[in-house]
Order: sequence, then C-alpha cells, then structure tokens
Amino acid sequence: TGGAPVVDALAPRPVVETTVVHAGRVFDLRSDVVDLGEGGRVTREYLDHPGAVAIVALDEQERVLLLRQYRHPVRRELWEVPAGLLDVVGEDARLAAARELAEESDLQAARWDVLVDWFTTPGGSNEALRVFLARDLSPVPDDERFEREAEELDMELRWVPLDEALRGVLAGELHNPSAVVG
Repeated sequence: TGGAPVVDALAPRPVVETTVVHAGRVFDLRSDVVDLGEGGRVTREYLDHPGAVAIVALDEQERVLLLRQYRHPVRRELWEVPAGLLDVVGEDARLAAARELAEESDLQAARWDVLVDWFTTPGGSNEALRVFLARDLSPVPDDERFEREAEELDMELRWVPLDEALRGVLAGELHNPSAVVG
C-alpha cells in the first residue's frame, strides 16, 4: 500500500560494446556489454527482433478466428490468432495488423482496438508484441487476396466460440503465446 505506482519504466543502462553474433533472416543474435554501475559490467546475449502484431478477430457471434500453423522450433501444429512481424520499416502497428489479418485469413476489419502490449521473452529477446481486437469483419475482395506459401499454405482456419477458446487456454490445450495472451 502506498508508494509509487507499479508501472514498468524505460530505464536503459549504458551499452559499452555491442556485437552481432549471428545475423539472421528474421532476427539477429546480439551480445551487449552493459554497464550496471555499482553492479559492474555484464555481457548479455539476446535476440534482436523487429517486433510483431497479433489479432484477435471476433465475429458477431463472439467466435474467435484461430489458424492451425506448423511451428518448427516446437515441432507442433499450433492453433493461433493471426499474427506477423513488424518487418516493413516505418509501418504503423495497426496497418501491419490489418495487412496480416488480410494475408492470413482473407478478412478485413472496420473496428480496431488495442488489447495489450507485451514482451514475449524479456530475459532473452527484445521482441515487443501488440495484440489487437478486430471486429466488424468482412471478406477481402477476391482480387486483393494474398497468395499463401510455406507454412501458411495449408493453414486451417476455424471459428471457435470465445468461451471454448478460453477453456482450451486454461486447460493447457492451446499454447501459442499470442492466442493465450489475447
């Protein structure tokens, strides 16, 4: 009780040296020597990530759109909400979310609200993710549809009642972090 509010605060420490250990296609592995003042200098390695967006698309029947997609690092097909990288320089997060929703589900939304902003793995990555709620959905016109490839080629799309999706999260049956957080 009392005291300053409990709010995360931007508080960078001086980076004395930084090295790209590995330059990847999506993210880099970076090593920084950080000056912690009285705590001394420490070396921290982390994934340097461009960030991402995720979309909880909810229809008029309170069903959420889930996509089944293969994720190689965990060797599983996961049920996920539409999501994608902030890999277009300078692109607004809401526009990126609209692009990803269209590319992955052939849908567009008339209403957009921010649900949550979060760091996926703050001890090992600087990836920040914004989850949007998309409502008032309609199909993307046929001539504007995205041609899917790779893991997205055979994605199954399914409308799931929101309470059923929530039950799956709480029962440990759904593991995709964006779906769980959203």
